[in-house]
Amino acid sequence: MDITFLMDYVNLLTLGICLCVGFALKEAFPKFNNQYIPLSALVLGCIINVLINLGTGINAQVILGGMISGLASTGLYEMMRNLLDKDGKKEE
Repeated sequence: MDITFLMDYVNLLTLGICLCVGFALKEAFPKFNNQYIPLSALVLGCIINVLINLGTGINAQVILGGMISGLASTGLYEMMRNLLDKDGKKEE
């Protein structure tokens, strides 16, 4: 099953904001449970995408775009973390 069509719904502005906010949550609040970061990115992505598209109308495509962008930011963070943390040692 090819799911690359989901890339059409990714909004780079929403993805970037969710990535930065998720990183800030993780770094600023060490007691914030990591399992809630994807949920917070999903909700924030929806809110941002709705705000971006207020003038054009809100529909399911806008909501889906926000959800996918928020969750993609979590995946992008994990990918960057894994690339920078090779063999358990951070590159400095």
